[in-house]
Amino acid sequence: FGLHPLSQVLDRTNPLTQIVHGRKLSYLGPGGLTGRTASFRIRDIHPSHYGRICPIDTSEGINVGLIGSLAIHAKIGVQEEQVAPARYRQEFLTIAWERVHLRSIFPFQYFSIGASLIPFIEHNDANRALMSSNMQRQAVPLSRFEKCIVGTGLERQVALDSGVPAIAEHEGKIIYTDIDKIILSGNGDTLRIPLVRYQRSNKNTCMHQKIQLRRGKCIKKGQVLADGAATVGGELALGKNVLVAYMPWEGYNFEDAVLISERPERITNEIPHLEAHLLRNLDKNGIVMLGSWVETGDILVGKLTPQMAKESSYAPEDRLLRAVLGIQVSTSKETFIDVRWIQKKGGSYYNPERICVYILQKREIKVGDKVAERHGNKGIISKILPRQDMPYLQDGRPVDMVFNPLGVPSRMNVGQIFECSLGLAGGLLDRHYRIAPFDERYEQEASRKLVFSELYEASKQTANPWVFEPEYLGKSKIFDGRTGDPFEQPVIIGKPYILKLIHQVDDKIHGRSSGHYALVTQQPLRGRAKQGGQRVGEMEVWALEGARQEVLGTTIIGGTIPKPEDAPESFRLLIRELRSLALELNHFLVSEKNFQITRKEA
Repeated sequence: FGLHPLSQVLDRTNPLTQIVHGRKLSYLGPGGLTGRTASFRIRDIHPSHYGRICPIDTSEGINVGLIGSLAIHAKIGVQEEQVAPARYRQEFLTIAWERVHLRSIFPFQYFSIGASLIPFIEHNDANRALMSSNMQRQAVPLSRFEKCIVGTGLERQVALDSGVPAIAEHEGKIIYTDIDKIILSGNGDTLRIPLVRYQRSNKNTCMHQKIQLRRGKCIKKGQVLADGAATVGGELALGKNVLVAYMPWEGYNFEDAVLISERPERITNEIPHLEAHLLRNLDKNGIVMLGSWVETGDILVGKLTPQMAKESSYAPEDRLLRAVLGIQVSTSKETFIDVRWIQKKGGSYYNPERICVYILQKREIKVGDKVAERHGNKGIISKILPRQDMPYLQDGRPVDMVFNPLGVPSRMNVGQIFECSLGLAGGLLDRHYRIAPFDERYEQEASRKLVFSELYEASKQTANPWVFEPEYLGKSKIFDGRTGDPFEQPVIIGKPYILKLIHQVDDKIHGRSSGHYALVTQQPLRGRAKQGGQRVGEMEVWALEGARQEVLGTTIIGGTIPKPEDAPESFRLLIRELRSLALELNHFLVSEKNFQITRKEA
């Protein structure tokens, strides 16, 4: 079974990936097609796909249209099911399945699970929606995730169907909780529910369940007992709601690059490396309690600021490893999660026992990591700025990310702007929105009216007129964090939902000093797995020739640089083009020997 071409290991990157991977459809495999021989007619969308196969969710590249996904309400049936429920003239009937040609039951019914999680999908280009449904499956579970402010309403159902949260199978009362189990009492018996604790997935992400209810709580059947990775309160939560500005910033967000700020300071009463009596006056929020007697040197506010690791902060053995081997010693928190003792039969000196220790590492976002939204707009982190240097709003809040505005109009992603502005209103009003697709069938321009009405209400309730300014709807004047001066043009401010993807720079960075070469061409091998490098191919030689490489080589070996005897051909071409405009032009070369001017006819 495992050797069959259509047999795949379940992808467990996040809860969405687990449920989507089992609903894929393929033309490939034994007796099927190949990516190179399939025609456009086979790959194209057919009317019979309505409600059965998603017209958006497919692979990118050579297999586009050949690997599809089941629509959200579709299931694989057999012909023995002779009857099927259907609606005809506003009445529900049970008729023979051959007579049913079309069933319209739900606004999401023609989309797959991944595509149905994109808000305002009807305002996006289909190519970008395809990218988004693929990239949501690449999102890594975060250590501190949030529910999306703007969603579609299917986040809870997707999380429950994925099996990641722990669900109560019957009603009862919690009589015991632990880090690895929950014990329920109900209907005269006791039920033990084991919890997943720091398990490693096949994509090296962490699967962990956290208890949501306390001991003694009465629960109902189907209630969420423990959240899993990337779920909050039983809802899918793949990312974070981030304050974003769409504006260019010193070229650091050129070509889809993303500018982000450092992690904010955290107010807490858990300060490391301090004795308990120094924190006696702080409340649970880390702020000094009213009425406390304080003296000189006492701590009034407990504040943790993340520090960048300096060379002096490493232990001596770590500095030695960095100096000799160039090994980067991580400063992130690491935890032992599993130890396995592999004992072989008939162990000897040449066949020793082996102990495998698995370590959980907490990776912070850094330059080179890939982030994306739910509308197909993806980018690489190009620079991490201090919060005081980021652009800030009129209420003093600095933005967390700066996106390039040129990535929106050419890609026709209007839904991206709708989500951004509606997220800002929801963040100010403390609301969550669930947007069904194709809401224009109820009212013309319903999406735009909803966004503007929520922004107007947010500006009134928070007494911030800059949230909704009639001169430039959805935009606001913001200020440069370095100088304090306002920017010339108003920019779009919002709170979209940002995902961190599994394409991380720690897994991709690679260097080579020497290694294996190809037998035929004697050039370095290709790829990180083979310790390969970048070869000097045909086009690279052209680049070296165009960059006057012979001048550099002559300089290195100490030779004389050849002097040009005449003007370059590109200059002669310019002279001829100007002569075609009836301009009489000649050029002159100055000889270095006698400084005599020699007239050359072009």
